[in-house]
Amino acid sequence: MSLLRTLPLLILVALLAACAGKPARDTAPPVATVVTPADATATADAPPAAADVQAVATDAGSDAVAQAGNADASNTEVTPTAAEDDFAALYGGPVAGANGDAGSGAPPGYDPWEKYNRGVHRFNNAVDRAVARPLATAYTHAVPQFARTGVTNFFSNLRSPLTMVNQLLQGHADDAWDTLGRFLMNSTFGIGGLFDPASKAMVPKRSEDFGQTLGTWGWRQSRYVELPFFGPRTVRDVLGLAGDMPLSPVRTIEMDKVRIGLQGLQLVDVRAQLLSIDSLRDSAVDEYSLTRDAWLQRRSYQIEKDLRRDGKHGDDDPSTIPVDAMPMPDWGN
Repeated sequence: MSLLRTLPLLILVALLAACAGKPARDTAPPVATVVTPADATATADAPPAAADVQAVATDAGSDAVAQAGNADASNTEVTPTAAEDDFAALYGGPVAGANGDAGSGAPPGYDPWEKYNRGVHRFNNAVDRAVARPLATAYTHAVPQFARTGVTNFFSNLRSPLTMVNQLLQGHADDAWDTLGRFLMNSTFGIGGLFDPASKAMVPKRSEDFGQTLGTWGWRQSRYVELPFFGPRTVRDVLGLAGDMPLSPVRTIEMDKVRIGLQGLQLVDVRAQLLSIDSLRDSAVDEYSLTRDAWLQRRSYQIEKDLRRDGKHGDDDPSTIPVDAMPMPDWGN
């Protein structure tokens, strides 16, 4: 009898033990929770579940990646590139971020007078298309190439004293010696500079002006300005004109007809050398910006070359109208 009484109890215990050993089928997935300091203190002794640890780690990793991406985007917007730093140092322009906003404390823009400059540029373009370009085109059609080369050599040789004085002011005595040798050789053996035997003798050819000298003296940040008839300049180069005028051989000629005739020929010669870039200017979306940026880059290159002095040969780049080519009054008298 005792066995019959205890048998149901044993069966019940076995069933309960079997149910306890089976995994739960309808258990909910683990939910990642953010543990506050109070919760951390309360559950410090309890080891976290593996699923909870993995979920929290995944969320933390995603947040870290998102924060790193935001930091990179922030750096991209506010950190200037090396080229932007160099541009601001040379021209006084603002260091802009990727969103186009100038940084705080940025220097004024290198073209703050753009509205005025664009008006002068339209005027210069009208004069150029109505007078200068047709004259230069007719000049290239009527005058043979060798004769045009002689005219270019002649005016280039006349700039030698101006270049030599500015090389001395820049502290480049050896360059000034080379320029003096070129001037003497071309003025004699080159028949007044019409020919260029100095280049065949491998004498370096350079071109300097007082605007470049001011740049090498430390005036590297200067605002862009376009002058009527003279074209692109900076404020530094406008003041540099005053230093170039007394050294112009053409302006010392007292006979008005001869002086004005030489100045007119020089203007036509300079414009003829620029005919090759007319197609680029005409096809530009913003011709003013193209002219301005190209001129400033060229001017920067000339000053940087003077500072480094690593170039053996310079060139007479007709990027601006020479001061001695304009029939301006002689303010010295």
